[in-house]
Amino acid sequence: MKIISILVCSFLLSVNSFAKEITQDYKGISTQANLVTASDNWQASSVVLLLHGTIAHNKMEIIAALQNAFKDNEITSLAINLSLGLNNRKGMYPCATPHTHKHTDSLEEIDLWLNWLKKQGAKSVILMGHSRGGNQIAWYASEHNADNAITQVVLLAPGIVEPGELAKEYNKKYKTPLKPILDNAKSLIAAGKGKDMLKDIDFIYCAKTSATADAFVNYYQENKNFNTAELVKKIEKPVIVIAGSEDTVSADVEDKMAEAAELDNVKLHTIDGADHFFRDLYIEEVLEIIMDN
Repeated sequence: MKIISILVCSFLLSVNSFAKEITQDYKGISTQANLVTASDNWQASSVVLLLHGTIAHNKMEIIAALQNAFKDNEITSLAINLSLGLNNRKGMYPCATPHTHKHTDSLEEIDLWLNWLKKQGAKSVILMGHSRGGNQIAWYASEHNADNAITQVVLLAPGIVEPGELAKEYNKKYKTPLKPILDNAKSLIAAGKGKDMLKDIDFIYCAKTSATADAFVNYYQENKNFNTAELVKKIEKPVIVIAGSEDTVSADVEDKMAEAAELDNVKLHTIDGADHFFRDLYIEEVLEIIMDN
């Protein structure tokens, strides 16, 4: 029994030795990323920079499963954790906490971590995002075609918001019209009061919470860059888009991406049976698609 215990402990220590939490300063607060290395000389091979979805985190099931799968295939990955305006944020964003973060803050944080990888010596980085993170990664990639360190873009069940969908989905989810709240937030910003809190409102996945006028407008104002399918057309690097046939969160990815998928640098794949989180063996199918492309 002692020998078995020693072997088990040795195995766990070996697995854990691959993972390391990296901390950086972002606008005066601490933000983290989980680095899982495939070798001591990991910088010499491609590295995946991995981004989670809406108010989620880098230790959630799908992100952890992806990092494990990458390690098993000898690929290093860095799963970043958006700060969302909170110091040393861990886990899901607490809905009761007032929201000051913006969708577009992610672009700066992606840049922060990509530059960190480059400073470590990484020369080939695959940008990968899940759900809302897919839109944010596509947005960043579309504006950084000249960055030679970015070698590929992978969008897993990416959020794709077409014109008019924000108001429609808000009304459907919360049984409340979006326009009056959005107009009020815009008025506050115009009066120089963008930091003022809108109280007892519905925001993203959080019912009856608080958010600044700046945050609300940033997430809910019509913006052509929320349409990931259009962003993909601007990306010059190879792009892989992976959808799940049973996904009800990022629905109709295959249809919305159909036009972009006609481009030579874009590959669209749908995994039959997979939902938004690609649980269990579907993660292996995700890895197979990435490895084959």
